[in-house]
Amino acid sequence: MDILKIPAMEKEEYDRFIMKEYVSKIAFKGDYPYIAPFLYVFNGKNIYFLSTRYGKKVELFRSNPQVAVEIENYSRDLSHYRFVTLQGKIDEVNQEEEKLQVREMFVDLIKNKDLSPNILAALGHSPQDPLESLIHSEKSVVETGGGKGDSGP
Repeated sequence: MDILKIPAMEKEEYDRFIMKEYVSKIAFKGDYPYIAPFLYVFNGKNIYFLSTRYGKKVELFRSNPQVAVEIENYSRDLSHYRFVTLQGKIDEVNQEEEKLQVREMFVDLIKNKDLSPNILAALGHSPQDPLESLIHSEKSVVETGGGKGDSGP
């Protein structure tokens, strides 16, 4: 029996895929692997995440920034399934102008995807806060990831 290997996407194809999606899962190293969902934005070069300033993920990130990130898209019956996995290191963004641009990208994402205000709770805010509070508040941390990737249809 021949084994059918899933063909990898070319860089341009997985960049388009990453640009279209907006939810990822990040696996952190610890005593046991720890996986958490994250919204992300992609500017064509870097993937950015917003994180609360508390919780297990922050503790694990601070002790070991090496992570694996998965972004996927599938149909309910799994007749269509695509994914990208990336391995690398997450770094906190400290440059003020870059943080501001990324926070504005998150506000645009939430508006354009018509996401529930409840998503603000996952970003360290109250769902009753105005969406624009993401831009000027430091309740969340802006992080970016760099590394190598793998993909499949």
